[in-house]
Amino acid sequence: MFIHCPPWFYELPALKQSSLACTINSNFIDEFLQVTLLTNRDLPGQSFDAGCFNHQLFAVHQVAERVEALGQFVMKTRRTLKGHGNKVLCMDWCKDKRRIVSSSQDGKVIVWDSFTTNKEHAVTMPCTWVMACAYAPSGCAIACGGLDNKCSVYPLTFDKNENMAAKKKSVAMHTNYLSACSFTNSDMQILTASGDGTCALWDVESGQLLQSFHGHGADVLCLDLAPSETGNTFVSGGCDKKAMVWDMRSGQCIQSFETHDSDINSVRYYPSGDAFASGSDDATCRLYDLRADREVAIYSKESIIFGASSVDFSLSGRLLFAGYNDYTINVWDVLKGSRVSILFGHENRVSTLRVSPDGTAFCSGSWDHTLRIWA
Repeated sequence: MFIHCPPWFYELPALKQSSLACTINSNFIDEFLQVTLLTNRDLPGQSFDAGCFNHQLFAVHQVAERVEALGQFVMKTRRTLKGHGNKVLCMDWCKDKRRIVSSSQDGKVIVWDSFTTNKEHAVTMPCTWVMACAYAPSGCAIACGGLDNKCSVYPLTFDKNENMAAKKKSVAMHTNYLSACSFTNSDMQILTASGDGTCALWDVESGQLLQSFHGHGADVLCLDLAPSETGNTFVSGGCDKKAMVWDMRSGQCIQSFETHDSDINSVRYYPSGDAFASGSDDATCRLYDLRADREVAIYSKESIIFGASSVDFSLSGRLLFAGYNDYTINVWDVLKGSRVSILFGHENRVSTLRVSPDGTAFCSGSWDHTLRIWA
């Protein structure tokens, strides 16, 4: 059977080998999270003990030390997507691992072929600052929104000359700007976050509000759906410095974490769904274990003084990619907590970053008006 691989796969022969190595090491990360679960969860009525907590951290570090350090890590820009006339604010991959949708301050939403860098579709929104965009699971529609306070869904067709605006469907309406959106596991429901301090679940066909989520004390800036077939939970982050985990069925917050010192710009689930990472204006990225119900790692350096705008995990979960306002992308070893690489190329702050569905590359968007494919 012939398997069609991305063109950058052949440009980087070591990629497959390094990917396999990271996958092999991922079982140690699972053990790392399991150790934090067993050692960090306070028993009912048990008071905090500093000596005990230090012993717990030692146990966690023992797991990390057993894993071989990553060797020389090299990633390069393989494609540059040019076409936006202003800051790129958001992007998302299609499940086909090839197409990308991006939104910009120029008021445009563009669908790209990441292999050829060609633009396949372009939509001009009725407002500037299109802060959110997402691909539907089927690849047959995109959603977007921003300062218009709406989430609009556009069906995609093979006819590139078709007027997409004529088929626009306004699905969600908030009382402030739309900051993030994500389809659930089907094209029929969409989750949104807004500057009005709420998240909401909507029916795409009818535009009906199915569930609202209240709890943040300020603008909600980001969200991510749990990577499971049922997809009944999601995490959100905002200007109140909180990361909150929600039950989509009840609308209730089931876990809340407040350890950042500034706005949380990005949240992303660990591939297993047992943890999530966050990126903040306090210049740190953090890892939270949902089973242990606490923060288990901080990714930072004294030399990093600019905020982290976007985070995402490699397919194995061994690496954490983080885009920063100092124009760089830092690559962190999730287990050891060390930085393994710094990627340069963008000429302004990195605003968005997503790993491709097959894990062979990731795409970053920037205020320099471009998107870059890295592998």
